[in-house]
Amino acid sequence: MGVKKMALAGSWYPGSADQCRSAIKRFSDDLEIEENTKILNNPVGGIVPHAGWVYSGKLACRVFSALAHGNRVVDTIILFGVHMHATSPALVLDCTAVDTPLGTIEIDRELTDALVRRAGTEGVNLEQLGPNRFPEENTLELQYPFIKYFFPHARIVVCAVPPSDAAHALGVAAVEAAKKLGRSLAVVGSTDMTHYGPRFGFEAAGSGKVAFDWVSKENDAAAIEALTAMDENQIIYQGLTHHNMCCAGAACAAAAAAKTMGAVKGVCLDYASSFDPLQPTADFVGYCSMIFCR
Repeated sequence: MGVKKMALAGSWYPGSADQCRSAIKRFSDDLEIEENTKILNNPVGGIVPHAGWVYSGKLACRVFSALAHGNRVVDTIILFGVHMHATSPALVLDCTAVDTPLGTIEIDRELTDALVRRAGTEGVNLEQLGPNRFPEENTLELQYPFIKYFFPHARIVVCAVPPSDAAHALGVAAVEAAKKLGRSLAVVGSTDMTHYGPRFGFEAAGSGKVAFDWVSKENDAAAIEALTAMDENQIIYQGLTHHNMCCAGAACAAAAAAKTMGAVKGVCLDYASSFDPLQPTADFVGYCSMIFCR
């Protein structure tokens, strides 16, 4: 079936094993200093950003670290992502493994096939695409080194999820399919927050510090509130109408899956953005890291 090759290593994130390990170790050392500010109670899933590691690496690292230090052994990680429209088809990666600078991660083929069948019973046509046809996506690829580092023996299932009713159905179907196979899961949704400025065609609150305050304190705050409440309908609504989640389908699927696994709340671990108050630019993006806890 082939291996999904790297497309962004050396640009969006480090290209060698040593560089990846060094970066993740640096992110992790920073977290050890700060982690006493949060109580992480048995997380089963989370939300990670997907900008270049210089912007979002520490936030993504925090989520995978929290999942790895939970009290469960994780067999398979289901990763939801991809920039999609509401009318886009749902997709799943059909191959042997994905490549990372730290080595390959095996695809859980049995669970992938089971998910396709289960999704069909829920009215969702989950199309299987091979490694050369599946989208090249920063939403997914930037997470693979973290998965390999924190879960060296786990397998993965990789899904592209539209912001539609299919998102909730896929999240639930993934957990139900895993239960039948006896898999212990962690579920992760990949999304950035508001993309603001002329480059993104979204300038709802002027520019500069005023715009950043509106994005961080109102627009992204509304998205984080929906994620914290694990409100699937509100997650989709926020993403589509307020442009504050570029992959609302992925976020919704992760929340739905986590709820099916018994999670009762989301905990926002961190929020950041590419806005620099010392050298403000017209364009910037927000990022958050979140875990879903039982």
